[in-house]
Amino acid sequence: MNSTHTPQGRPLRRLPLSLITLAAFGALMAGAAQAQDSYWTFGLGGGPTRGTLDEQRITDNVRGPAPAGGFTNYSLATDRSDKGYKVFLGRQFNKFLGVELGYFNLGKIDFKNTTTPAGALNGQVRAQGANLDLVATLPLTTNLSALGRVGAAYARTRSEFSGSGALTVANPQPSRREANMKLGLGLQYAFNDSFLMRGEAERYRINDAAGGHGNVNLYSVSLVFPFGRSAAPAPRAAYVAPAPAPMPMPMPAPVVVVEAAPPPPVVVMTPAPAPVPLRRVSYSAESLFGFDKSVVRPEGKAALDGFAAELAGTRFDSVTVEGHTDRLGSTAYNQRLSEQRAEAVKSYLVENGRVDASKIRAVGMSEGTPVTKPEDCKGNAKTAALISCLQPDRRVEIEVSGTR
Repeated sequence: MNSTHTPQGRPLRRLPLSLITLAAFGALMAGAAQAQDSYWTFGLGGGPTRGTLDEQRITDNVRGPAPAGGFTNYSLATDRSDKGYKVFLGRQFNKFLGVELGYFNLGKIDFKNTTTPAGALNGQVRAQGANLDLVATLPLTTNLSALGRVGAAYARTRSEFSGSGALTVANPQPSRREANMKLGLGLQYAFNDSFLMRGEAERYRINDAAGGHGNVNLYSVSLVFPFGRSAAPAPRAAYVAPAPAPMPMPMPAPVVVVEAAPPPPVVVMTPAPAPVPLRRVSYSAESLFGFDKSVVRPEGKAALDGFAAELAGTRFDSVTVEGHTDRLGSTAYNQRLSEQRAEAVKSYLVENGRVDASKIRAVGMSEGTPVTKPEDCKGNAKTAALISCLQPDRRVEIEVSGTR
């Protein structure tokens, strides 16, 4: 497509179509590291639009030859508001970044320019097309997030012009296709894992099909439906360890004495290995990890070293490490974090506590087995008071059975 020109002959720069390819490639590269968090979204929305065009320049570009003495602009009446809509399909790579491909219709802009000598130009500009955006998400609370987007919009602009009186139109129905940049900001609220709502303001740059460019803003409310998320495991009932069995008393070694004979050797009976009773210990997440982290801190390593020292010489039958979180955040996110923390403790005990890797397993329990009661810690907003109240729920528990 050839580049357009202003009335003075200067070429107008256009956004190259390669921006669409570049945006998609950047999103794929940025999200590849956390593909396990990805899912699809489908959405649709609509709302009012408002456009900004240079109607006087359009009039000068589309009218026919001026009569002797030229035209004098008399008045300009403009209706720049209408309604628009959009539908889109998205891919969320992680909780911070996604990409969306969509179709949009921005409605129309009407204007009428009355001139002297008596004449009038009636104009109407419509725009629709497809867009590809990078969408950044910034969580503000458990359910509310801020959105920002940048992308390319490939729009078809169709204009209709009609003249009356002394004003004639050279080309009554011009049409242009062109890719330009688009930007947007908004807020998103998650009612649950399967239903989101957005409020956004987006700016589309369009070719006005008369030798120039304009902007159209779309203020929309959208319904978004995620799908393809992996289901979190059902919470397991809290485990209560049985009372430890009493330690058996070792049998005294028998001494056999035969009169009138040399004393026989003393036979010492080696007692069987004493079973280590089932043991369960609990560590707070803050004592082992940093906030929202799954790497064992030095203080946590010291605590685990002490625990391993207490079990020195034990032949383990089984060791189970369970990770637990509080109820803040989504179930899917809490499940991943609890699994990662349990795996970190397991790895440390195997590498530094010399626990047989075949006898130890790690389990993520998410928020399914809280210590606190709902009436103790009320609310869902991530406040400092609620985070402190839910502290007992964020923990790692280790269960051991074996013989020594």
